[in-house]
Amino acid sequence: MEAKISEAVAFLRPLLKDQPEIGMITGTGLARLTEKMAADLRLPYEEIPHFPGSTVEGHKGTLAAGHIAGRPVIAMEGRFHLYEGYKAHEVAFPVRVMARLGVRYLLMSSAAGGLNPQFEQGDLMLITDHINLKGTNPLIGPNLEAFGPRFPDMSQAYPPYLIRIAQEEAIQLGMMIRQGVYVGVLGPSLETRAETRFLRMIGADAVGMSTVSQTIAAVHCGLDVLAIAVITNINLPDCMEQTSLEDVIEASRKTGPRLSDLWERIIGRLPTR
Repeated sequence: MEAKISEAVAFLRPLLKDQPEIGMITGTGLARLTEKMAADLRLPYEEIPHFPGSTVEGHKGTLAAGHIAGRPVIAMEGRFHLYEGYKAHEVAFPVRVMARLGVRYLLMSSAAGGLNPQFEQGDLMLITDHINLKGTNPLIGPNLEAFGPRFPDMSQAYPPYLIRIAQEEAIQLGMMIRQGVYVGVLGPSLETRAETRFLRMIGADAVGMSTVSQTIAAVHCGLDVLAIAVITNINLPDCMEQTSLEDVIEASRKTGPRLSDLWERIIGRLPTR
């Protein structure tokens, strides 16, 4: 694994105009900010050594590098999921490459189903914590000592100071933003009514099929993580409505401009490290 990471880094480093300080991962239909970025580099994942390929509609499958709010950023336009057949360490592979390239912050956006009955479609939710129900972990196997400890502490996987910055910038934009717990599930089937009721009972406010593996790997690498979920549909177990991928993509695209404006302001506020 370390050899593969080193090979990917060696391929990318000469192509980067500036050392990236911030890494971004965008989810289904949520690449608006990176699309308007003045990119110095844009590469299909398939051209990068050992990168998986993105197979899901709404995920462009390109790595972009450039500047947002004057800060050097490297961004994944689309992510990978366990349900595509990848292992957890493969899903987390780009996070480790970003860390080796010098990234200190990992910012993520994702589409999620709302479990909190107070939420509405189109809401943005700051992820304050997560529950891993994927049945696996990207740190399984020999520990990569060069990246982090065997048993990384996850008590503040989403640091409060980053959540506070996001809240303050949302207020400046006159934007309401929720916060809550994200539960990561394997997918790709959506939740039954009984599963939805169970997830809410264990304390989750939103459910999705991404984010968790990348967060675990990022924390292991010593990165500070900020994640925002777009609530694309509301899952209420007693009155469940059918949801399709097309519905999720459309809801994400409608929210994209607001989320893009918020990310740009957050990036401008991140402490220089």
